[in-house]
Amino acid sequence: MRKINIFVTLGPSSLNKDFLNYINGKVSLVRLNMSHVGEKDLKRQILFIKKNCKIPICIDTEGAQIRTKLSRKKRIKYFKKNIIFFNKLSKDKNFYPPDVFDKLKIKDILDIGFEGLKIKIIGKTKNQIKAICINQGFFENNKGVHVINRKVKLNYLTKKDLQSIKIAKKLKIKNYALSFTNSISDIKNFSKLLPREKKIFKIETFEALKNINLFFKIGNQFLIDRGDLSKDIGIENIPFAQRKIFSLSKKIKKIKIAVATNFLESMIEKPFPTRAEVNDIYNSIEMGTSSLVLAGETAIGKYPKECIDYLLKIIKIYHKDLKRNFKY
Repeated sequence: MRKINIFVTLGPSSLNKDFLNYINGKVSLVRLNMSHVGEKDLKRQILFIKKNCKIPICIDTEGAQIRTKLSRKKRIKYFKKNIIFFNKLSKDKNFYPPDVFDKLKIKDILDIGFEGLKIKIIGKTKNQIKAICINQGFFENNKGVHVINRKVKLNYLTKKDLQSIKIAKKLKIKNYALSFTNSISDIKNFSKLLPREKKIFKIETFEALKNINLFFKIGNQFLIDRGDLSKDIGIENIPFAQRKIFSLSKKIKKIKIAVATNFLESMIEKPFPTRAEVNDIYNSIEMGTSSLVLAGETAIGKYPKECIDYLLKIIKIYHKDLKRNFKY
């Protein structure tokens, strides 16, 4: 039977001896998300994981994404028609990576995070951006920002990514994921940087979907990140996009597709999943996923162990259903 792997993202809820010991033998890969791990913490976290479990570690890059930066409080609520000012030199409220400030333009519409906040840039000087809120929502630290009206060109890796990869290679980490893979050149450059390591290319933009056939010709491990992809193509288009990717991948035997985002989102707060989540997991397995990926569920959720147990239970049921040919 086809093996279905589990990848977990580590964070405050799971970077402890108890959880790492628990997942030994149950999980195939543990992920460190560089969007949420500081350079200064990376070495310490890698050494801690290695000491407490034998599971391979994957360094997941920040990639070509705009993110928010907010230092003085957890989040700020803005209402429709509120005016927001951003100062290029501010360390309090800003955008990341630093060079993105110069790339933003008047009339740009920014969709910020997953809390509904949309803003439109209505004024800009060398060091200041003035924006008006189109929708109310929260401005929080380290949230993804999508420019709705146009494509903003960013480097495929940040300076922090390059430094993190350097640290990880010294510690003999063999698995790396490229976030926001947009072009063939992204794959080639990442492969050149990491010629001997295992590489996962993440599909989370419209550009990636357009180039998916070309990607399949030169890469063999991919991950559908349905969170950021939903911001780029619309959440209502995710079911079709996921099925289309799997349909195309089946024409090439070497291709492996992992699926991430929102599998057990309700279990961040509750010890059990919803029926819709269980159905989503089962459907993704049925489509042919090689790996199920947990993010916030295990990084910041209250029930990381229970999340692993439910995935294992659903995988077991799927294999049992195959044997009994769906006869109930």
